[in-house]
Amino acid sequence: MTLDRIDRQILALLQEDGRMTNVDLAERVGLTAPPCLRRVRALEQAGVIRGYHAECDPSQLGFPITVFAMVSLRSQAEQDLAAFENHVAAIPEVRECHMLNGEIDFILKIVAADLESFQRILTTKLTSAPNVASVKSSLTIRSSKSQVGVPIA
Repeated sequence: MTLDRIDRQILALLQEDGRMTNVDLAERVGLTAPPCLRRVRALEQAGVIRGYHAECDPSQLGFPITVFAMVSLRSQAEQDLAAFENHVAAIPEVRECHMLNGEIDFILKIVAADLESFQRILTTKLTSAPNVASVKSSLTIRSSKSQVGVPIA
């Protein structure tokens, strides 16, 4: 799908405020509501817009601890990588899982209610998982930037 200037404006505005009404969105990009809605639907159908969500404050929901865990596996065969990805997909506290190039195979973003909860996740669900060679973790002290989406020129 080729994106024009208006498509990019639509995407930038929806990244800022996914609850914006179609009428407001159309007005901001200089269209009437029906063609604006057609563009949004086309962006959704093409997979450019993958979904909409509410950004919640983890601390307000009982998850004030954020930890990044760097996981090394014993084998990097595709079936072993997929098995690990399936394993962590079933752990609700693992909010992100990224496969890396280099010494570390995966980095996970994990939220926890407290350090004891994180330790339990670490020892019962991560280090004991099949094919895991090592897990190194870093506790987040402070977050100075957390921005959803991607930059849209």
